[in-house]
Amino acid sequence: MIETALAFVFGLLIGSFVNVCVYRWTRDLSVVRPRSSCPACGTMIAWYDNVPVLSFALLRGRCRHCRAGISWRYPAIELLTALSFAAAVYRLGLSLAAVRLAILSAICIGLIATDLMERLLPDKFTIGGTAIGIVLACLDPLTPLFPYPGFDSPRWMGLVEALLGAALPSLAMWVLGKLFYRVRKREGLGLGDVKMIAMTGAFLGLKGALLTLVIGSTGGALIGVIYIWIARKSAATYEIPFGVFLGIAAITAAWFGDPLTNWYWGIGT
Repeated sequence: MIETALAFVFGLLIGSFVNVCVYRWTRDLSVVRPRSSCPACGTMIAWYDNVPVLSFALLRGRCRHCRAGISWRYPAIELLTALSFAAAVYRLGLSLAAVRLAILSAICIGLIATDLMERLLPDKFTIGGTAIGIVLACLDPLTPLFPYPGFDSPRWMGLVEALLGAALPSLAMWVLGKLFYRVRKREGLGLGDVKMIAMTGAFLGLKGALLTLVIGSTGGALIGVIYIWIARKSAATYEIPFGVFLGIAAITAAWFGDPLTNWYWGIGT
């Protein structure tokens, strides 16, 4: 329980950093400098007003200086990230597998937020996340979907799985996007979505990336159609934030991938 509690606290800190990334990377700003400030009045935020979740509660969601409202996004991201870190350690202990699960969850939470807010999927999340996933695959090998001839070492097989998981589904998405553009003469999938599925494959391997595509595409199609109908949007012009659905699907695949695939193929125990 101590490890889980510490993971929760560490997750709050990481969630606070994710908030900085969400705000600044969508505006092409550095996450290092300057210090955090109020978007409304520009006053630098003191450390005691920047404590994750707690400061928001004590300030009642307002800037101490100008009393401008602070978005609920900030404590929401901090809490979700903290819960993801705590749950990963509770489930997997202090292990590299828990680190992989926690980091992927944090990146997906950030990408969901940026896509909802700005319809952007920053490269620093997607490409940077792909690199992190590949490094983790070297340290904690993924289980390959297929046996790869010539690669007897688990580490090499795990690395190949991460590379194929990143390359093949993203390439398939890119080709589908190009075909959609040729037929409909408008963008159907952005490069951000392609990079996001590459990042997911680097973390989860080929099976995880394919499962993410299935869940994300199904959820995006169903919920997107329902929203367009309810909100009376134009189906020809409205852009569904597909990254939101990919992020939710990636987290789902990371946490429940094996039970879902076993249920799907009818080989569950």
